[in-house]
Amino acid sequence: MTVSTEQWQKITRGASEIISEKELKVKLEKGKPLRIKLGVDPTAPDLHLGHLVALRKLKAFQDLGHQIEFLIGDFTARIGDPSGRSESRPKLNAKQVWDHAKTYQEQVFRVLDKEKTHVVFNSAWLNAMGIEGIFDLQRRTSVAQMLKRADFAKRFEDDQHISLLELVYPILQGYDSVALQADVELGGTDQKFNLLMGRELQLEHAQEPQVVMMMPLLEGLDGVKKMSKSYGNYVAFNDSPTDMFGKLMSVPDALVAKYAELLTDLDVAVLPALHPKEAKVLLAKTLTAQFHGQETAEKAVSEFDRVFSKKEIPEHVPEFQTFKGTHKLVDILASAQLTPSKKEAHRLLSQGAVEVDGKRAGEKDMVELQAPILIQVGKRRFVRVIPV
Repeated sequence: MTVSTEQWQKITRGASEIISEKELKVKLEKGKPLRIKLGVDPTAPDLHLGHLVALRKLKAFQDLGHQIEFLIGDFTARIGDPSGRSESRPKLNAKQVWDHAKTYQEQVFRVLDKEKTHVVFNSAWLNAMGIEGIFDLQRRTSVAQMLKRADFAKRFEDDQHISLLELVYPILQGYDSVALQADVELGGTDQKFNLLMGRELQLEHAQEPQVVMMMPLLEGLDGVKKMSKSYGNYVAFNDSPTDMFGKLMSVPDALVAKYAELLTDLDVAVLPALHPKEAKVLLAKTLTAQFHGQETAEKAVSEFDRVFSKKEIPEHVPEFQTFKGTHKLVDILASAQLTPSKKEAHRLLSQGAVEVDGKRAGEKDMVELQAPILIQVGKRRFVRVIPV
């Protein structure tokens, strides 16, 4: 069976590296559905557009009739993936992992077809292996081989802590591919070592090795660090239409084409002919429509224009109630969830990013609550504080 040019372009769009393209073509030309695997450790409560890069690639395979294995690493999440890390990840307990996993299951089907997606948990086979089985896996890999990977090598050179559990992590992720008999595994470019470990372990278990398809890491809204909730530079799947559109309008101009290629079906070739703001509006509207529908996306465009171009107050401002009297503004910002912490509230106030009833507020300001006040943080966040 010959793979059409259109199918090949859909499958490979945006990929950074495929190991190997020849193997992938051979697998596809057999004409039978392939098992396509993506593993995600539930280390944070929400999915964001950084996750969408690989999920859209899964959807491309799914639309072509292949079997999707969406693997939730509930076992490996308790170890912590060392990929790209300069230090050990904080340990998560079983409840945190399970709570995050439930959220992932709810949100992933905003991209994938629920009826055609196989959701699996790697605790199903890793728990069953027991300590002897895990020891047997460890015999297949040397410490020297592990220390060849860049993040471990750097930490070892800098005399930083590397736990024995972290050394085990790539082996366990690799074994996931054996358990699922994966034909293709998707992952970010920072996952290369782990993905190739899957190929090695499959060969040792007399399986045909999986093709490894690596996708670029998506920079966040700051244009520098990869998108991450911990960096605060993310757009979440569950952001409101207004927030999603507004956040995307802050994407650096230099990243618009990359976002369009990795996160949408837009023809990237048309973007250079557009004014930078037009290109950004097209991107933001397209992505908002993917999650909230076209009509809602159009309303988000109108709301953005009304608030930011005409500098008006949004139609729907969330309300926060608190008792009458004198309050520290930092306390109000944190309590009303305009900032994630008082520390962040202090930072924004010191930068002049907070207004109370249209007037810029300072870091040490107090507010006297006898009547409702309107607080604005940055360009997009508003809350009306109601004294009770």
